[in-house]
Amino acid sequence: MASHIDRTFIDTLLARTDIVELINSRVTLKKKGNNYLACCPFHGEKTPSFNVSASKQFYHCFGCGVNGNAINFLREYEHLEFIDAVEELAERAGLEVPKTIINQQQNLAKKHSLFQLMEFANDFYQIKLDEQLKNQQSELSQYINQRGLSAEIIKTFAIGYSPNNWDSINTLLSQHKATQQDKLDTGLVIHNEDKNKVYDRFRHRLMFPIRDRRGKTIGFGGRIINSDDKQAKYINSPETPLFHKGGELYGLYELNQSVRNIEKVLVVEGYMDVVSLAQHGVPYAVATLGTATSEQHIEKLFRLTKEIIFCFDGDRAGKDAAWKAMSTTLPIIQPDKNIKFIFLEQGEDPDSIIRKVHKSGFEARLENAMPLSEFLFSSLQEQVDFEHADGRSQFIDLAKGYLQKIPVNSSFYVLMKDKLAKMTGINLQEISKLIDQQQTANSTQAVQQTNIQVRRVAKQPLLSPVFKAISYLLNFPDLAKRVIYPDNYWFQYHASQANKLEGLQLFIRLLDLFQYDPTLTTARLISIWDNNSEKEQLQKLIIMPLLIQDKAAITQEFDEILKIILHTKRKIRIEQLQFIQNTQGLGQHESEEYKYLIHSH
Repeated sequence: MASHIDRTFIDTLLARTDIVELINSRVTLKKKGNNYLACCPFHGEKTPSFNVSASKQFYHCFGCGVNGNAINFLREYEHLEFIDAVEELAERAGLEVPKTIINQQQNLAKKHSLFQLMEFANDFYQIKLDEQLKNQQSELSQYINQRGLSAEIIKTFAIGYSPNNWDSINTLLSQHKATQQDKLDTGLVIHNEDKNKVYDRFRHRLMFPIRDRRGKTIGFGGRIINSDDKQAKYINSPETPLFHKGGELYGLYELNQSVRNIEKVLVVEGYMDVVSLAQHGVPYAVATLGTATSEQHIEKLFRLTKEIIFCFDGDRAGKDAAWKAMSTTLPIIQPDKNIKFIFLEQGEDPDSIIRKVHKSGFEARLENAMPLSEFLFSSLQEQVDFEHADGRSQFIDLAKGYLQKIPVNSSFYVLMKDKLAKMTGINLQEISKLIDQQQTANSTQAVQQTNIQVRRVAKQPLLSPVFKAISYLLNFPDLAKRVIYPDNYWFQYHASQANKLEGLQLFIRLLDLFQYDPTLTTARLISIWDNNSEKEQLQKLIIMPLLIQDKAAITQEFDEILKIILHTKRKIRIEQLQFIQNTQGLGQHESEEYKYLIHSH
């Protein structure tokens, strides 16, 4: 998003944000020297390579290369837009984001408009539900009573009702001056191209708003009220600029609002299951939105909890859905996380079960949920004749493909091999040979990339004097005040100096910035840098470990480099002016500059 907030506000926001505190609230950091370390939250690893610098207010992972300031971290970790990350940091810092936001593109205004239309629709659906419930004989009232939904739970989940006609929402959105494209972009109406008419997507359904992590409505799920209805039991909003169902989970916002320390999350299949479980004292359920479980779903839940329990029907479709969830989880499994599965009896769902056995009975079932390892191996075992050697051989071949999806450096990978060895009666070393060989081949490229990063840290490239000075300046911005030459010749740059003093223009710009604002941190610096190639270069220099740690020694060397750079600058410029003098003659300003340089050289 190319939206811009006043730069002064961004600087103030970053200055008031403690990046260590921010990241530590999501990823456990351990202090090491002047920095803090953790296993990178953006890629699976066993050895911590994610560094956070309190002094630089900057993070960098030596394994995958991600880096940035507090805004970058929130955007990547929480999958937020720039403005959303700024708003969250501002709320933490007790600041109000300036109202004068200049949008170079219309993206932000467009989304804001769609959010408003979605809220208008959400309010409308809730009003229509209230109207229906006043009539105790209405079909909707009878359905609500039958399901035992309380007024409190209806309010908590903002449940509504879509009237049984074709243009309720279309008319409502028109009253709010929505264009036809805006209507279509909400996903609430459908365009019939043959008849060139627009009509409501949801009709005569119980409506469940799907809300993002801030509580804004991004989509809807609609459930039929009459079980005899021949239409689909559930329909969801389509993909829209606001709604991407492959990454969203129904009930996640409500879960975050009601549970402080989320010990586990139960993933179910239906909206009503989530609502009913919450009403019966199990508020930690969420539902996928008619899609298979995705990596994004699992990663989102892993940030909230250490245990995910998938709850599926015990039929073939339920087992297939569980198998997909298991396969999706294997490549991103984390050492301190648990994945479990529970399967329901034929004709049962979480709603019907909790009504029968109540909260205690339901949670007792969860305690006996099947661990991922047991589900994997028992499912594979059903496919072979385990009593005979050829069946066990087939079992190993089947299991091998799934174990090879697990990160090779994880403890879970080791334990799964051990379990396979014990089940088949084969020596663990032999099992390891069968699995590790291919696993190693599959991960060679990733390992090589990691090794390259490690080697780069261990064997740093030799920096030129200019880039060494930039590196020192980025680590100690107050060094800029040591450039005190009264003639200000430091801040003149000529293209002729580029070849012999590569990086000089970058160094001069940094000096200028740090002298203008001595409080400018490297985190704020990166956020304002507008040249992408230079920004990448600066980020590498920021995280490159210094060979010298003593500030006094660094200051002394920095002063020596300044002398070398200034001497070289002047020498190059003198040579250039001499060439101009011999070929075409110097102008007045050039002549004065030449005399000055000869005198001071």
